[in-house]
Amino acid sequence: MIKHGFLPINKQDMKERGIEQLDFVYVIGDAYVDHPSFGHAIISRLLEAHGYSVGIISQPDWKDKNSISILGEPRLGFLVSSGNMDSMVNHFTVSKKRRRTDSYTKGGVMGKRPDYATIVYSNLIRQVYKKTPIILGGIEASLRRMAHYDYWSDKLKRSILLDSGADILSYGMGEHSIIEIADALASGLNVRDITFIDGTVVKVKSLGSVYDALTLPSFEEMQLEKLIYAKSFYIQYQNTDPFSGSRLVEPYSDHLFVVQNPPAKPLTQLEMDEVYALDYMRTYHPIYEPEGIPAIEEIKFSLTSNRGCFGGCSFCALTFHQGRIIQTRSKESLLSEAREMTEESDFKGYIHDVGGPTANFRQPACKKQLKYGVCTDRQCLFPKPCKNLIADHSEYVDILRDLRKIPKVKKVFIRSGIRFDYLLADKDETFFRELCQYHISGQLRVAPEHVSDAVLSKMGKPENKVYQEFSDRFHVINDRLGMKQYIVPYLMSSHPGSTMKEAVELAEYCRDLGYMPEQVQDFYPTPSTISTCMYYTGVDPRTMEPVYVPTNPHEKALQRALIQYRNPSNYELVLEALRKAGRMDLIGFEKQCLIHPRKTRQDRRREEAQTYRKKPDKGRKTTKSTVKKKSIRNLHKKK
Repeated sequence: MIKHGFLPINKQDMKERGIEQLDFVYVIGDAYVDHPSFGHAIISRLLEAHGYSVGIISQPDWKDKNSISILGEPRLGFLVSSGNMDSMVNHFTVSKKRRRTDSYTKGGVMGKRPDYATIVYSNLIRQVYKKTPIILGGIEASLRRMAHYDYWSDKLKRSILLDSGADILSYGMGEHSIIEIADALASGLNVRDITFIDGTVVKVKSLGSVYDALTLPSFEEMQLEKLIYAKSFYIQYQNTDPFSGSRLVEPYSDHLFVVQNPPAKPLTQLEMDEVYALDYMRTYHPIYEPEGIPAIEEIKFSLTSNRGCFGGCSFCALTFHQGRIIQTRSKESLLSEAREMTEESDFKGYIHDVGGPTANFRQPACKKQLKYGVCTDRQCLFPKPCKNLIADHSEYVDILRDLRKIPKVKKVFIRSGIRFDYLLADKDETFFRELCQYHISGQLRVAPEHVSDAVLSKMGKPENKVYQEFSDRFHVINDRLGMKQYIVPYLMSSHPGSTMKEAVELAEYCRDLGYMPEQVQDFYPTPSTISTCMYYTGVDPRTMEPVYVPTNPHEKALQRALIQYRNPSNYELVLEALRKAGRMDLIGFEKQCLIHPRKTRQDRRREEAQTYRKKPDKGRKTTKSTVKKKSIRNLHKKK
């Protein structure tokens, strides 16, 4: 395939392409990587395929407004995205400490994008270009499109569309809506009049032209009462389906409304194939040499086979971003991309992944979804698989077999998440067997997340006995194959619903398994998830029932330490946690105990203080200096 080069990043590139004025300038918070795993690459190449010219401004200096004008004013508008991650998740750990590296930046250097990057970039553009249309996109904009709880500021925030000063927001993956927006602007429509496109959010001064909409509580009402926000959030959650979702209106005043149009229709398989066959360079721009972009390492030789997820995990934002309807690429498309990979000079024979949000989803959950949409009042897999669920891995198995046959391919890994309850629902064990035999290397990472059914029910995950059945069958299959392989479970601490009792239960599970995870994911309240709504409001928005939420940083540290109870540095935290949980029976030398009794730092200080007080002064020489030191000590004691 002949590639035509990277998109323009400066005026010289525009001149070489014969472009006097670009149609769109795309401002992004990531480094410029022209690979279909990066949202900016898909959107820019799709616009190019539809005849629009696009230039890229990557990680501009947000303190210098001139950095936004290096490509000049675009004819149709600016596109703005924070990048492949929400900028605040990119910058901060769950304990709100600054991360040290950014894998989406040259050499992994941190600090090349601002906090709340979408808002900052849009405001920067508006300082220079007062009337040029600004279109937001990407995951940060998508998940903050309506009023949302912001964990980092610990408050409810307005729609990002208002704080950014942008004109229109394209939510979800955006392929359909961005082309419709571009065509509308190219036809001469004023951006203020483009209020009707599915998959977009707009702001209007009156509801005269807004029809057939559900009106949500006002932002002021939600600020005053968290339970009102919980109800509003769940209405939004029930309207994320492209076939049944309603238009939503969120009032901010008598003359300002944010309108969310229904989600865009899912891509057909042909459209998915076309998107992934666009003219990508499949790597980062040469300006990032020699350090490179760390994020490319894992995805350069990976295949995206699907989008969407009907798993319904409460802590995942996929329902709001990609939706619950599975969209897939054809086998021919995947094989074609794989063959192209093998021609790369640095290909070593390993395809790192064939999957998506959930690797083993290859079709909608049931036959009715592509006609009627997903159910608004029930999940496909939770609390148990729906009777209409189609659990079939045969097409996925067929694709994997053909990928293994490609010359130069030594091994095809599956590193995307495997939904184990869906796997068990398939009565044909072929995929499970071939997964173990060909597609893992010693370890299979899966995400049971917890072992307490009380917590799992809040997570939207299956009961613990389902995971145990999966684990048992995994070991039986490996024994049959004569292979020694292990499951590495991902576990989460401090999720809403987890008291110290459930945290101890999880620690006991790790003890019985003989496994101490090196890393534990403490629940991270990111925008637009059911779990985050629980964290902020203290209720489950699905039932409006109260939920216990560990929000105190010290309590969260205790719950996390319990899972890693073998780490000596966690001893005092584990001891405190066991005391709080009333589980002193787990301190001792018996087999079931988590920690041995030993003197804590406070015990040692107490003993040292007592020893000092009892120590006789016999034989000591009293001087003015010792008298002075004793006086100072006594003065401190009185204080």
